[in-house]
Amino acid sequence: MPLVTLTVNGAPRTARVPAGASLLEFLHDGLGLSGVRLGCEDGVCGACTVLVDGRAVRACTITAASCAGRRIVTLEGLSSGGRLHPLQEAFLRHGALRCGFCTPGMILEAAALLDDPRAQVTRRRLRQIVESHVCHCGMKARILEAVEDAAIRMGRLK
Repeated sequence: MPLVTLTVNGAPRTARVPAGASLLEFLHDGLGLSGVRLGCEDGVCGACTVLVDGRAVRACTITAASCAGRRIVTLEGLSSGGRLHPLQEAFLRHGALRCGFCTPGMILEAAALLDDPRAQVTRRRLRQIVESHVCHCGMKARILEAVEDAAIRMGRLK
């Protein structure tokens, strides 16, 4: 198996993965990052969502090799300087996690929107993000509350 090196959460990381391995395999299996969830492996459930150059990407749908030279951020790298991202704080404040299957993907996809100064943030768009992820424990109402709260606190939603 070849060695692949990518920039993950601000640092070069190397793992041995099969040729043609997905970014999901590199992050979850190769690096052991538990914030990248293994779900449907078809890009439908959203559990494996990560940020690639600031954009939300389903890691099961892209090869690790295609991410060479790009910045990859997982849930483990979203906080900065020991401080949680406002979305992570909001999920805790609203008790918007139970089983945790969908949490990393939803937080990262919402972060991609809220952290993009050019993006238009609306309640409808936030609801679309939440609805595009599979949630097994039925926390979507609290998750939506948390995402909206973070958007308001970040000055992105009025």
